Amino acid sequence: MTSTHRWMEAIHPDCAIIAQHLRAGETCSQARRREVENQTTRGCQTEWDQIGCWLRADVGQVVNLSCSGIFQHFSRGRGFVYRNCTADGWSDIYPPYQEVCAFSDDSGPESETSYLSTFRQVYTVGYATSLISLITAVVLFTAFRKFRCTRNYIHVNLFSSFILRASAVFVKDTVLFADETLDHCSVSTTACKSAVAFFQFSILANYFWLLVEGMYLQTLLALTFVSQRKYFWWYIVIGWGLPSTILIAWVLMRFFYDDKGCWDDTDNVGIWWIIKGPITATLLVNIVIFINVIRILVQKLKSSAISGNNDTGHFIKLAKSTLFLIPLFGMHYTVFAFLPENTGVAARLYIELGLGSFQGFVVALLYCFMNGEVQAELRRWLWKCHNQSQRMPAKRSISQFSVGAHAGLQRPPSTGNISTV
Repeated sequence: MTSTHRWMEAIHPDCAIIAQHLRAGETCSQARRREVENQTTRGCQTEWDQIGCWLRADVGQVVNLSCSGIFQHFSRGRGFVYRNCTADGWSDIYPPYQEVCAFSDDSGPESETSYLSTFRQVYTVGYATSLISLITAVVLFTAFRKFRCTRNYIHVNLFSSFILRASAVFVKDTVLFADETLDHCSVSTTACKSAVAFFQFSILANYFWLLVEGMYLQTLLALTFVSQRKYFWWYIVIGWGLPSTILIAWVLMRFFYDDKGCWDDTDNVGIWWIIKGPITATLLVNIVIFINVIRILVQKLKSSAISGNNDTGHFIKLAKSTLFLIPLFGMHYTVFAFLPENTGVAARLYIELGLGSFQGFVVALLYCFMNGEVQAELRRWLWKCHNQSQRMPAKRSISQFSVGAHAGLQRPPSTGNISTV
């Protein structure tokens, strides 16, 4: 190596690369120009700064991120933060997040992280509670022969969809958020895409089985003499078949036209509506069914009131029926179903994730654990088990007494001295 090369490596910021070109016979200006051209060709790669995602940019390009887009729950500011893509890579963020984004209560990015972490713990408890109660309800409905009817078969499928939904949330959180150092800009693995696809299927199946519950109740009230088993396989097709078809269409569209990240974004509105469109349609139909079911219940309660019942009693029955139907039909989801995704994000999280995580528990409680038939059957089973446990010691003592008496009858005569007469 010549002294010129050593001098260049000692004082030039790109010494190693420049020196390599000089060894190849290039002048300093030629080597520097070639390095700038290479940097310009490469540009700035996509980077995750632990808060926002800075997408790939060319040298000389200025990229901005909005405060409202990053800090959806805490920032009241409408400003932007910027970064320049230079030949040496990304510049520092200017102005800093704390200056341009007006945080409520003097909080910052750490507050949002803490808030979301706490909220995640809340919905984790909700889904875990729902999961345990739903599995217990499914076991009860399938273990006792008395509960094997069309109505309970539909309940079991609805409970299974809630179980899938809770499981999918845990799987998605494990795959996407267990590693806090994960680069959320560039991660794009088969595992994370599969987790998101499974999550979308569970959401679809849950909404469609809520629709099936509404359709079944409507059929039960309006068509009294129709065989319930007649439509059962159609319910299966609607509850599991349609979500599977929709998910396959969504996966194909994402794979061929929007294969980026973990498929957990909604940037492509057209592809996102493959999922959101059917969900919105099920909610619309359930709203119509809900109103019609309430109308039928009012008519039936009025007719019972005319026959001699008091008004207070039938209004109480109507209120109970309405409250029972709200979680069954998923009416709380209609609050934000027809609004854009970025509308009222904080309130949406509370309703759809906070309250929604406990929906499975509420449905299992109302339609299984508080069901009079289920409670009576459980009491009968417990009484039977109690009686069997009491009979076992008695049977054991009787059998021991019988064995002892039988042995006494067969005992041989004594061989001691016997006086003869």
